[in-house]
Amino acid sequence: MTVELHKDETGSYRQRLRIDEHTLFADVTRELGGDGSAPDPHDLFDASLAACKAITVMMVARRRKVPLDSIDVVIERDSSEEQRGHYRLAVNLHFNGDLDDDARQKLLEIADKCPVHKLMTQTEIHIDTRLG
Repeated sequence: MTVELHKDETGSYRQRLRIDEHTLFADVTRELGGDGSAPDPHDLFDASLAACKAITVMMVARRRKVPLDSIDVVIERDSSEEQRGHYRLAVNLHFNGDLDDDARQKLLEIADKCPVHKLMTQTEIHIDTRLG
């Protein structure tokens, strides 16, 4: 998998991302000089966690034949201490379906085992930035 990014022809900071056959956009808020035309990089980071939790739980529920219809995820970010190395995400999950409390609790535990959650919390990441 390769991510390619190029400046989009519209906007001051708007970027076009290609991930395989998919196209996404990123921008920054007007307060930062952008147009606010797309999510900013932090939004994309947070959204990857929401998507991973939902997909992981849905996959497990289907495999175990748990009557989960869908998941609603709301993430609230507190980046007020990001400069000091603290980035907090409060994740609220709502499971839609005919589930008892035990099933809900088990699915909640599975949500914290999604690959992106583990990547964000348990993995040492190395980034090698160079000129191409």
